[in-house]
Amino acid sequence: MFPLIHIDFRDARPIYQQVKEGFCRLILSGVLTPGYKLPSVRELASSLTINPNTIQRAYRELEQEGYTVSVPGKGSFVCDGDLAAQARRRELLEQLEQLAKELEQLGMSRERLIEKLREGEKKDD
Repeated sequence: MFPLIHIDFRDARPIYQQVKEGFCRLILSGVLTPGYKLPSVRELASSLTINPNTIQRAYRELEQEGYTVSVPGKGSFVCDGDLAAQARRRELLEQLEQLAKELEQLGMSRERLIEKLREGEKKDD
């Protein structure tokens, strides 16, 4: 079993997304280092007792986002941590842009949003 990935069946997020996010956390935190071979789709699906197609989708998204690379006949491997961090930053910035657009539609100006971000920045100091 791959004990580092936890699936919460009561979570509203799809299972493939939970698997993907679990691997993202492990990669970004350095637990899974560059070159680490991920378990095979069948092996992980069996250990988590979920459909292999679900694992395949998570692996496909990890590769598309730059966290892993797939080598035909060999498996999926963790990419360089800096590339994974860049991919995660891109993903988060896209989410931030979507949130900013939604807040603008609800009447919040970009200037007010920037103020809120700066307030949060000061709290971290």
